[in-house]
Amino acid sequence: MFYKDKVILVTGGTGFVGIHLVQELIKNGAKVRITVNKRPLVIEDKNIETVKADLTKQDDCIKAVKGADFVFHAAGLVSGVGVKSNFMISGITANLVMTAQMLKSACDENIERFLIFSSSTGYPLTNYPVKEEEMWAGPMPPFYSGYGWMRRYFEKLSEFIASNSNMKIAIVRPTAVYGRWDNFDIMTSHFIPALVRKAVEKQNPYEVWGSGEDCRDCLHITDLARGCLLMLEKNANCDPVNIGYGRAYKIKEIVRIILKAAGHENANVVFNTSKPTAIPFRMVDVSKAKKILGFEPQTTLEEGLKDTVDWYARTRNLFPNIQ
Repeated sequence: MFYKDKVILVTGGTGFVGIHLVQELIKNGAKVRITVNKRPLVIEDKNIETVKADLTKQDDCIKAVKGADFVFHAAGLVSGVGVKSNFMISGITANLVMTAQMLKSACDENIERFLIFSSSTGYPLTNYPVKEEEMWAGPMPPFYSGYGWMRRYFEKLSEFIASNSNMKIAIVRPTAVYGRWDNFDIMTSHFIPALVRKAVEKQNPYEVWGSGEDCRDCLHITDLARGCLLMLEKNANCDPVNIGYGRAYKIKEIVRIILKAAGHENANVVFNTSKPTAIPFRMVDVSKAKKILGFEPQTTLEEGLKDTVDWYARTRNLFPNIQ
């Protein structure tokens, strides 16, 4: 197997995406190193080692990558649509610093392969499945301008570093992801964990931000993790690939599935159009992922949402840091 006995650094390995990357790498026989800063480690395995590191500091980045074969860079700050702009600006600044320093440190330490996350937020507004070559076809929606341009810059920085070194870089453009270990804080989470929390808590009336007509392409986190491993193995050449579900659902359809999974079907659902939402439609074309990586989602939306609801219901009192 490609990852067997490789030493692989996962930055942000205690976070939502990182936890699932770590689990997938362990399944593939890797020896995983995780950077730990503020969020505690919640999984244990004999093939996991930890290193205390603040990735805004260059020395800590160098310490983290030393001796590794590959890097999955999943560290970063994220936020939902209701977050205040000053917090978003701070997050973007921290992400820029961490990513630039990690890329430099990995290059200096002769890391063989590096995976970086771009985002579907960098695409222009479309009403159809958007393809990889359309990233630079026009401006992104103003709502995504700060975060989207940050991710676009990550791609250009990766291209620059790859062209001036021997390091191979994979660029993944994920769609919206959800699942276990997500951030379920109502004020800072993305829309699915917020809806899940309200359903598990049996909130009534059950408030949904927006009209419910917006459409989203939502991928279960385990599928994203699997797609990332395929990407680093098969397409580490600065050639971005969409990793998504390949189908868009209206928010109101997602609400219905979540309420059913939580046994809260009789809730009085209130669509609050005064609350902020993002864009009316986002779906990614996944034909390139299928052709190049052989990637197809394995978890249906219904299965994934039920698993998320059930898991959150079982664990919400055990892990208060995810609330």
